[in-house]
Amino acid sequence: MSTRAGPPFETTLHVRDTCLCLHTQRAARALARRFDDAFRGIELTSGQFSLLMALNRREAPRISDLAMLLAMDRTTITANVKPLARRRLLKLAVDKDDRRSRRLHLTDAGRALLVTAVAIWRKENRRLERSLSARGATQLRAELMALG
Repeated sequence: MSTRAGPPFETTLHVRDTCLCLHTQRAARALARRFDDAFRGIELTSGQFSLLMALNRREAPRISDLAMLLAMDRTTITANVKPLARRRLLKLAVDKDDRRSRRLHLTDAGRALLVTAVAIWRKENRRLERSLSARGATQLRAELMALG
């Protein structure tokens, strides 16, 4: 038996059963795996899908804009951009208004892949929503959006 003092094991069980952060992290990982599986046939991850969707806009965003939208730090965005750029799904360009910034542009190949990916996403998202009650899915979405 350890001689170091720590919280009692009952506290561990209480945290396991009631911690919103833990349960949200577990749910996020499970959802990401589910969508990763759905996108596997087009060699895309759920995170890459989110990043490409965030680029689907009239004006190419800066990396800092994406970081804020996706709640990620800039270095993580940059690391996630590299494999997509290698596949020529997006390209980086110097911002004409601020030469220190980079803007990310979807390529034609990126837009074409998104058309396929959105169809897969719609199917999987409908399947997921059906597994939740209609009220439950709507309420969950609203509460998660309020946290972010």
